[in-house]
Amino acid sequence: MIKLQANLRDVNDKNNSVSKIRENGNIPAVVYGPKFANTSIDLNYQEFIRFYNKNGETTLLTLDISGKPVNVMVKEIDLHPVSNKVIHVDFYAPEAGKKVTASVPVEFVGESQAVKAGAQLVKVLHEIEVEAMPENLPHSLEADLSIMTTVNVSVHVKDIKFPAGVTCELDADEVVASCVEYVEEAAETATVDLSKIEVAKKGKKEEEAAE
Repeated sequence: MIKLQANLRDVNDKNNSVSKIRENGNIPAVVYGPKFANTSIDLNYQEFIRFYNKNGETTLLTLDISGKPVNVMVKEIDLHPVSNKVIHVDFYAPEAGKKVTASVPVEFVGESQAVKAGAQLVKVLHEIEVEAMPENLPHSLEADLSIMTTVNVSVHVKDIKFPAGVTCELDADEVVASCVEYVEEAAETATVDLSKIEVAKKGKKEEEAAE
């Protein structure tokens, strides 16, 4: 299991404010769970980003919090509204031996012959909520677009291969992606009657001449 080093953080210590934590190259974070009291921590920014980019939110990892190992998952990430950098992380410590629910990203793979021929691909679900033991949660779920050989053929939840021990409460016929005929929107152009404009101008001149 992947391990990241973390430090206990005293939220009442003015010398250890979140701004200083970020200036020092760390991220402020919190850990909580059904059997784990809310704990404020901070951890190295670059190490966390490398982990997250490779593993996403559903991979179980161990936080070494000042010498105490805690198994956690990424629960929520706050991003800076301008730079889009991670500024805070919520970690969830699942209860040992208990299943958890998590939203797993859908990865669209393969090539649809219908789309290749000009049809339009519509991605309906980008995440699927599953239940599993934390250690069995997949990084992503693959939706194979190659089964969409003709227009109006869809990929359903039943077409996705879930790893052993991973279940989904969605209906088997729930659409994940579909393939529809591409319809180009016709541009609305106003028809201008030049003869009416000419008549209007001519009439205006005659009225001015009459005056």
